[in-house]
Amino acid sequence: MLVISRKVSESIIIGDNIEIIISEISGDRAKICINAPKEIPIIRKELWETRAMNEEASVAPQKQALDQLKKLLK
Repeated sequence: MLVISRKVSESIIIGDNIEIIISEISGDRAKICINAPKEIPIIRKELWETRAMNEEASVAPQKQALDQLKKLLK
């Protein structure tokens, strides 16, 4: 993990085509701008984690239903 300090209007470059710019710092929050190609998805981590949990939860009932159906068919 790289830890780096930046001031307002300073940026970092990731690879050849992603730029992270610090646009505002207020208290314990930093507002950032991300310049990246449109084909690169950008999503907040908490939303990504929620999506993963939802996908996992949607598979579990299906598996249970299939297991119950198999038992009934035996």
